[in-house]
Amino acid sequence: MILSYTKQKEIIEYCLAKNIPLSDKLNQMGLTYDSLVYYDETERELLDKLPVFIPVCKRPKVAREIPCVSFFSGAGGLDIGFECAGFKTIAAVENVPMFCDTLRKNGHKVIIGPPNFEGDMSKPQEVIRQLESIGVSRNFSGVFHGGPPCQSFSVAANQRFNKSGENFKRTGFNHAKLGNLLFCYIEVICHFLPSTFLIENVDGLISIDGGEQAANACAILKNHGYDVTPPQVVNAADYGVPQRRMRTIIVGSRIGHFEYPPIQLFHLPAGCVFKENVNGLPNHQTRKHNAQSINRYMILKFGKRDKLGRVDRLDPFVPSKTIIAGGTGGGGRSHLHPFIPRTMSVRECARLQTFPDYYEFTGPVARQFTQCGNAVPPVLAYEMACAIYRSIYKRY
Repeated sequence: MILSYTKQKEIIEYCLAKNIPLSDKLNQMGLTYDSLVYYDETERELLDKLPVFIPVCKRPKVAREIPCVSFFSGAGGLDIGFECAGFKTIAAVENVPMFCDTLRKNGHKVIIGPPNFEGDMSKPQEVIRQLESIGVSRNFSGVFHGGPPCQSFSVAANQRFNKSGENFKRTGFNHAKLGNLLFCYIEVICHFLPSTFLIENVDGLISIDGGEQAANACAILKNHGYDVTPPQVVNAADYGVPQRRMRTIIVGSRIGHFEYPPIQLFHLPAGCVFKENVNGLPNHQTRKHNAQSINRYMILKFGKRDKLGRVDRLDPFVPSKTIIAGGTGGGGRSHLHPFIPRTMSVRECARLQTFPDYYEFTGPVARQFTQCGNAVPPVLAYEMACAIYRSIYKRY
């Protein structure tokens, strides 16, 4: 049941006057937070006019089981994109137990990570031994892909701190651990010499020090026989993701030359992923906001921010703002749903990230947000995988 705005105001005012939880009142009336509306309630009708989003799992496969090893696998965004393009993940390297649980939950069979392996990329020689123990050998014929943790390069991550604090300035490659994981990954690449590699990171990777260290990384790879396409900052919205998300992509190959896929001039609007119902899907747990919060949210226009809660109502007619991951200890938060005055669930964020609806994140809700927000959008990964196949493997 969907409330009228007038009836909703009566309920909110009653809860405020009686100082009772809004969730209790909604339950008493047989309603949920999805029954709530914004002041412009008729805007829900616009859903029918939005374009249809094609899930990544329903897109055509172009490759035929070219093997892949994923690194810093996280929740598996890169893995999904490559697999939907027809590549085959033979191993995933990840050292966070909860993320490994998510990978297993969704069918990953070989995980270089807890509890059977350590999977710690800060110890590249150990990872090399672990991969060799499962049969990965030098001159690997497929693709290595991965995105080293990027907090030390990220503008968004550092904006959580006060400008006068010591944590505000991005530390980049000077970070004792995270800044060096890129070179740990490169060490593993240079040992196994896969036919092709992909490195994904935030756009700050090539701006933190004027691009000097990124250039050094590319030079090392070129010295090991790779044709390295110049690093490029891409906007996920240019490749069919209904979200503005800037990422750095570096691709190199020993058997061909990578060409970035053409930019899609039409950007999918965020609203297209809300056309289908999410009720009953995994990870769809909505937050129980109090009456005071809903009272503020329900009068926001598309794209506007609630300054007290620091959350934005998404505009359904343009790509979403970047999905927020939160810190490494959890705490990710979502934007406001464009048609319902509440924050989005993990499942709704996952749709904007282009994860298939069947894909399930494990662990507490805060860590589900972290996994979802940190991931590479599978559709972006799919487009890069298709470009790798067409410009390198198909020609080879």
